[in-house]
Amino acid sequence: SDYYRGTCWYYKKLGKIKKEEDEVIYLEFEGVHSIADVYFNDKLLTHHEGGFSTFRCRIDENLNDENIIKVKVDNSPNDRIYPQWADFTFFGGIYRDVNLIRTNITHFDLDYHGSRGIKVTPKLNKKKWEVEVETYLVNGKGSKLIYTLKDNAGETLFVGYSDSPEFKFEIENPHLWNGVKDPYTYSIDVKLVRDDLELDNVSVTFGLRTFKIDPEKGFFLNGESYPLRGVSRHQDRLDKGWAISKKDHKQDIDLIKEVG
Repeated sequence: SDYYRGTCWYYKKLGKIKKEEDEVIYLEFEGVHSIADVYFNDKLLTHHEGGFSTFRCRIDENLNDENIIKVKVDNSPNDRIYPQWADFTFFGGIYRDVNLIRTNITHFDLDYHGSRGIKVTPKLNKKKWEVEVETYLVNGKGSKLIYTLKDNAGETLFVGYSDSPEFKFEIENPHLWNGVKDPYTYSIDVKLVRDDLELDNVSVTFGLRTFKIDPEKGFFLNGESYPLRGVSRHQDRLDKGWAISKKDHKQDIDLIKEVG
């Protein structure tokens, strides 16, 4: 309990950022703990609370020949951001990637709760799998959506079209997702098109599976008993805090698999 909890600042200079007339540009933060204020050329663009979720802010309305990003980060104890007590350390800072995103002014909504502007919901209905795709668009009027379903090998299963932000389809005789034994996934690629010009696209993977919990018999996946053996794993390393590498993540997963 003797580690620093308080406010620190990050600074970064960027040169001139070229912007096309029909473009918007965002900064994306994949993880900052736990309170972040993002300034771009001394203008406060966003205030974000929560250390484990992605957030973004639009920067193209404040571009100069030289641009300065300032991020105020605070991991002080408080009474409103979960968690404040646990068996791990609440390291502060920008500990996941920061990305610069360019997209057309007509795009999948980057301000929709830090998501990619798309939601895929599979449901089993009388032995048929129904998949509902919901998209969230910005300036989407007059555009259409092209949906391409692919299997785990990337082969196209069907292509559908819609003028609506919602689209439903069925998958007959599907290959089910079955945990670590067979983590099979499909993907849905969605293109946003107007006048035959592709403006934006997103791709999402998803699995089809059923599950239930029986108080006497335990957990069932796809109708079969599937014992769950859990571990408690934290995203930290000595001298790195939470800013760990992909190699560190993989080592943790390999250790978890090794112990069963």
